Amino acid sequence: MSYAVKEMFLTLQGEGVQAGRRAVFLRFAGCNLWSGREQDRASAVCRFCDTDFVGTDGLGGGRFADARDLADAALRFWGERTEGRYIVLTGGEPMLQIDDALIDALHGHGFTIAIESNGTIPVHPGIDWVCISPKAGSDVVQRSGDELKLVWPQPGAGHSLADVAEMEAWAFAHHLIQPLDDARAADNARAAVDLVMDRPVWRLTVQAHKYLGLR
Repeated sequence: MSYAVKEMFLTLQGEGVQAGRRAVFLRFAGCNLWSGREQDRASAVCRFCDTDFVGTDGLGGGRFADARDLADAALRFWGERTEGRYIVLTGGEPMLQIDDALIDALHGHGFTIAIESNGTIPVHPGIDWVCISPKAGSDVVQRSGDELKLVWPQPGAGHSLADVAEMEAWAFAHHLIQPLDDARAADNARAAVDLVMDRPVWRLTVQAHKYLGLR
């Protein structure tokens, strides 16, 4: 199987429980909840994505002929240090492309593998750290993992407090609320704080990489 990658780079994880950790980010092209084209945003299931996942023209992006080629490229971004190898598979929706061969190749290079997924496709069982970010209006089938990261509030017909209560029963080790970053960012942050103060099952997470000027 070949792989379409938008971009790949070395950075620090900016969100969630693993925030601050050195990581290779591998962003796959394509998503099943939005085409990535602005003209389609209003009719998409996910309307607030702030990520460019269209094409293969980003830093470190391209089409990789097989899993070994892609894993080798990730290792080059990590560099010579052998300890703590950590890679985040993201998108778009990474589960559209992840397969056994890629998981085996990345583990073969000593990577701990994390995923950031919308949860509409079951996550590969070989992934070591599972982060699911539900989108209102989608059918989330992956209801277990390490972190559930809910962007709050979501525009349009977004999640209700009843949805939040239902998610609290999902089998995640950590339940995180992340303020939506849009023109109403200050109001969204206040709403996220208020939710966490009212429902202490949840914890607040912010996009620290944006504050730090990281990719």
